[in-house]
Amino acid sequence: MDKSQLEQKITKALDENKFCTFATIEGDKPKARYMALFHEGLSLYLATDRKTHKVEELENNPHVFLLAGFEAGGTKEVLEIQGMASITKNDELRQKVWNDDFKEWLEGPDDPDYVVLDIEPYRIEYTAPGQQREVWEK
Repeated sequence: MDKSQLEQKITKALDENKFCTFATIEGDKPKARYMALFHEGLSLYLATDRKTHKVEELENNPHVFLLAGFEAGGTKEVLEIQGMASITKNDELRQKVWNDDFKEWLEGPDDPDYVVLDIEPYRIEYTAPGQQREVWEK
């Protein structure tokens, strides 16, 4: 399978899986949490408060790991994503990613503490049910 066909399969799986486990490094140990996952193609985004531990962890080490898929009602595909994260306050991106469900933690899309984690994947392992694992690399 060529790279573009694999990218299409990965993008479709991302469309179907709205949450992920997001892992950072805290000190020298991994730390994981569930987060809402947004994407445009293979560009991945997570919304958060700039005052969280994950932002501090990313400032010390931008390498991240995301695990998505196999959700109840989903396609049962699994995505294992390695990437580099940057923290952005880009207004256009903040508006695009904003969801009113975030009001539990943030005031709104203009909240000064609202930031978006912009994840640039460099390796994605894609596994569909009953299929061999396929690897995409940048």
